[in-house]
Amino acid sequence: MDGSSKEEEEDSSFTNISLTDDTDHSSRILYPRPKNLLPKMMNADMDAVDAENQVELEEKTRLINQVLELQHTLEDLSARVDAVKEENLKLKSENQVLGQYIENLMSASSVFQTTDTKSKRK
Repeated sequence: MDGSSKEEEEDSSFTNISLTDDTDHSSRILYPRPKNLLPKMMNADMDAVDAENQVELEEKTRLINQVLELQHTLEDLSARVDAVKEENLKLKSENQVLGQYIENLMSASSVFQTTDTKSKRK
């Protein structure tokens, strides 16, 4: 037996269709699987596929939940950044007002006035 007929023996659930027009079919030997094994194997294959699909579905669900959680975190951080920016602008404005107030007090006070030391010495 050659390698191709060995493959046919191992996996005979497929029908061998020749694309050439050869009339001598005696060299090909097909061993179909017993019909009572097919449903069991199909059920086992379907169970394996279902298990793989279940694992895939759980992984997708986990990733979707993780993405949603990250989106919510990003929204919270974005809102926090906006609040901090607003607070920063408010504090800058207050600092300008306080700076102007202190400058006005210093200019009105005689303690902070510049004195001409030459005129006092004369």
